[in-house]
Amino acid sequence: MSAFVDEAQLNVRGGDGGAGCVSFRREGPVAFGGPNGGDGGDGGSIWLEADHNVASLLAFRDHPHRRAGDGVHGMGKDLHGRRGEDLIVKVPEGTVVRDMYTGEVLADLAGHGARFQAARGGQGGRGN
Repeated sequence: MSAFVDEAQLNVRGGDGGAGCVSFRREGPVAFGGPNGGDGGDGGSIWLEADHNVASLLAFRDHPHRRAGDGVHGMGKDLHGRRGEDLIVKVPEGTVVRDMYTGEVLADLAGHGARFQAARGGQGGRGN
């Protein structure tokens, strides 16, 4: 039987935004086409969500680092990158989220389904 863990430190990082693309239209009948580079996708965010099926913070004891997905880079022909996938971390109901350095209470996830955005994803780059 595993031990009950009621306190844990969690290191979270949102995903990086994808880079924009610098590209120019080059086709047979159009000698000097305009810019057609796509924007990069935004990085994914990390959400803490209270779940009544989770009983302990044991999963964070050995693996405290969580990272959301990165955005996809833009491409030529005005193809924009896909947004990075958000990461939803399930925590027990009644979890109190505090800043590790100041001790300030950031959120109190009292009921089932309560959410807190722990890390915001990066913004995607601009294409031309």
